[in-house]
Amino acid sequence: MTANNKIIVAMIAVVALAAAFWMMLLSPKRDEVKKLDHQVAQQEESLSVHQAEVQRGLQARQSFPAEYQQLVVLGEAAPAEDDTASLLVQLNRIAGDASVRFQTFQLKSAGSAEETAEAEAPAVEETPTSPTEVAASTMPLGASIGPAGLAVMPYELTFKGSFFKLADFIHGLDSLVKTRNSEVSVTGRLITINGFELSADTNKGFPYLEATFSVTTFLVPPAQGVTGGASPTAPAPTTGTTVSTTTGGTP
Repeated sequence: MTANNKIIVAMIAVVALAAAFWMMLLSPKRDEVKKLDHQVAQQEESLSVHQAEVQRGLQARQSFPAEYQQLVVLGEAAPAEDDTASLLVQLNRIAGDASVRFQTFQLKSAGSAEETAEAEAPAVEETPTSPTEVAASTMPLGASIGPAGLAVMPYELTFKGSFFKLADFIHGLDSLVKTRNSEVSVTGRLITINGFELSADTNKGFPYLEATFSVTTFLVPPAQGVTGGASPTAPAPTTGTTVSTTTGGTP
């Protein structure tokens, strides 16, 4: 074998060894590196998601005191208890500002006819108590479950004054809770006027009037409370028993 042939054979042997080294050692390592690169990319994506969650959590913690304060303020519009004394103070203030005379304040019994019918009906087999009945049993006397699960309390009010003064009184009731876009301004109870009747004042005569208003106030579920178990420093716990916090309306 000539020297050139030996060189060619040696080069072929080197190439064969290199190919074998590539196939047996380097190629599997390259596949492993690709898998690791893919895992690294997944972990980096997961890390990015969790970092965004942490950032949102930090922002929520920073804004929580203001949100909690807003929740307490909204509790003035719909407290967890009837808070009749505060309601009377607000009505007296509005009546005084409107120069109308506050005559009577009466809580109307919701569903009294139904209660009478039930009392006269024959006894029937007891059925399991529904969640609505349980909630109703914890509400103040005279309250009933209304829209959106909120408790409602119906009242009948009578006032005396001129037509325009009574119109000012209605405006005062409406101004206790104002909404503008997503902002809510609360200075007292949320009161809806269901209807009213006007008649001439029996003492002074027309144009002085006597007005009878049928109104409704709202309460949050007693078991939930105004803040839903949240405290000034933290939201409601996700496990365990929710603590009920009640905040009544203030004039």
